[in-house]
Amino acid sequence: LALPLGVRAVTVDATAVHDSGASEVQELAYSLAAGAQYLRALVEAGFTIEEAAGLIDFRYAATDEQFPTIAKFRAARRLWNRVAELSGVSTAAAGQLQHAVTSRPMMSKYDPYVNMLRTTVASFAAGVGGAAAVTVLPFDEPLGLPEPFSRRIARNTSSLLISESHVAAVADPAGGAYAVEKLTDDLARAAWALFGEIDSTDSLDAALALVRGKVEATVSARALEIAKRTRPITGVSEFPNLHETLPERRPYAEPLDVLRYAGEFEALRDDRSATAVFLATMGTVAAHTARATFAANLLASGGVDTVTAGATEGVDD
Repeated sequence: LALPLGVRAVTVDATAVHDSGASEVQELAYSLAAGAQYLRALVEAGFTIEEAAGLIDFRYAATDEQFPTIAKFRAARRLWNRVAELSGVSTAAAGQLQHAVTSRPMMSKYDPYVNMLRTTVASFAAGVGGAAAVTVLPFDEPLGLPEPFSRRIARNTSSLLISESHVAAVADPAGGAYAVEKLTDDLARAAWALFGEIDSTDSLDAALALVRGKVEATVSARALEIAKRTRPITGVSEFPNLHETLPERRPYAEPLDVLRYAGEFEALRDDRSATAVFLATMGTVAAHTARATFAANLLASGGVDTVTAGATEGVDD
């Protein structure tokens, strides 16, 4: 098999488990397990181990959690190098070619322009983490088919990071930073342990069941954090605007199979209350503003609008 320089025949797409709600560790472990299976299959098909390793590339999700994303891409290369070493691949052929795609689950349908900020941070983190290619998804993707404007913004995000922020000018800009090195090491060790569990199962169905169970536990824990707003989502669970007008987009032919983090709050907004809650903001503005703002934001995140009493300072009983 002769392929053009730089072309790979097999993609290990770890965004599939990310879109289902997987954590960074689970995404890494899944990619190692899938990559190892592809290596075995290619060798059984007649390729040498060197040729097999050179046919595989990896696709990972990049989120707006900057440092975990940087560490994930760095850990992925370390882990795959270890798999290649144990498989007998030479150092020259053991490198992992990485393609980053900005996360679909992190995107929000409401206040969609915040997605521009999310994808900017995500693509920056992927570049700093060492991804060879980065795909920035349009900010309006949760609403439907992207428009030319949103596609242009997505394209320009990478162009600005490369041309003006010089993200591609340094090989490993985060290398040597204690926090990044420690997080990279922690992710690598945890993912390697989970990979061992997956790879030791006796069938593909058992491996998938193990991964599915781990992912479901992560989804449940994350959903609880989001519900309690200890893991805030700007524009949805924090600072929501019930009176915004969403951009109109053409629907997809088939809905995207993505478990978006903001999904439960957005469902409340879709079925918003027709009755507003009255906030009796008594006393001076300084006395009630903080608590009234908190209450209004909390109610608005669940699709409940508020009306306030207005200025009451000096009003007779």
